[in-house]
Amino acid sequence: MTDAVSPTPPFLPFALPEIGDEEIAEVVDALKSGWVTTGPKTRRFEQDFAAYLGAPDIEAIAVNSATAGLHLALEALGIGPGDEVITTTHTFTATAEVVRYLGADVRLVDIDPATLNIDPAAIEAAITPRTKAIIPVHFAGLAVDMDAVLAIARRHGLKVVEDAAHALPTTHGGQLVGTLASDVTVFSFYANKTITTGEGGMAVTRDPALAARMKVMRLHGINRDAFDRFTAKVPSWYYEIVAPGFKYNLTDIAAALGIHQLKRAEGFQRQRVQLAALYDTLLADLPLTLPPRPANGDRHSWHLYVVRLTDAARVDRDAVIEALFRAGIGCSVHYIPLHLHPYWRERYDLQASDFPHSQHAYERMFTLPLYTRMTEDDVRRVAAALRQALR
Repeated sequence: MTDAVSPTPPFLPFALPEIGDEEIAEVVDALKSGWVTTGPKTRRFEQDFAAYLGAPDIEAIAVNSATAGLHLALEALGIGPGDEVITTTHTFTATAEVVRYLGADVRLVDIDPATLNIDPAAIEAAITPRTKAIIPVHFAGLAVDMDAVLAIARRHGLKVVEDAAHALPTTHGGQLVGTLASDVTVFSFYANKTITTGEGGMAVTRDPALAARMKVMRLHGINRDAFDRFTAKVPSWYYEIVAPGFKYNLTDIAAALGIHQLKRAEGFQRQRVQLAALYDTLLADLPLTLPPRPANGDRHSWHLYVVRLTDAARVDRDAVIEALFRAGIGCSVHYIPLHLHPYWRERYDLQASDFPHSQHAYERMFTLPLYTRMTEDDVRRVAAALRQALR
């Protein structure tokens, strides 16, 4: 007689989207309608998104990625060759690469070690006569100190484009990110974000001229979108190309997902808060720096749950990640800072010592699974495996 063998638990992925019957039905309706590219559902998603933000003067422009939104925003602001744009080294490359698309240069700066967000003092120190804009990144879903960033921008006459890929529904000073005094804010709806359209993004602005330019440039520089032309009741085949635009429009199939994901954003955020709080409790006694908290009264989107090993840890970060994977738990690292990647390092002659806080965080950080389909038992499983890995 042999001893019973406990079944191996299924692999717990780093992230999974939560797609419900309402989203599926809306996608089916889009497919049956004949409008599968940009059309009525995209327009509805834009209107719903602007209404969700709650500021009547905000316009929302749906795009096929946050990268596209950032590119459109900088182009609309007139960023080009000879200009510089300041952003954090501690981000995904999309934040910076859009600056290079336009022939401008990037000035990377360090982070605040407490928040992992861009350091306003480092922004101020990096400003030169060529500086035209700042791109703050709300890392992991915690708001940047936007009061400080916007004050710097006002003093120096700079534009501000918020990279809010992680920040729905994050608040700063009681206001939703997307309603602050920036020129443009850009959200992501990638598969692992707090709401998803598979691929997609939204740029929001209060400036009608910026909105109009982004709308034209997201679809080849055409002065009338396809929805207007193909739903008109009179011949309306004529259009004009007014600029060499891009192919950045969101499809109605993707927007169909977004319409219902947006309705669930508040509930999703509450679930993420609960899971993050359970992590906090279970990990409190381990040699870890847990994620920073938002200011009193503000909301963290909890897109990511990022921990850092303290000096008391007896194993290194890579060994912990390997142990978690052996235990069937997916995790990641956010991010390999831009100053370590060959393109950015070589183009701007960057050294790790130029960014001590980002470098220190990177060497010790890893991101644990956090998504709305997780259960409390899943969180306990992750915590137990992490405890074992740190022994």
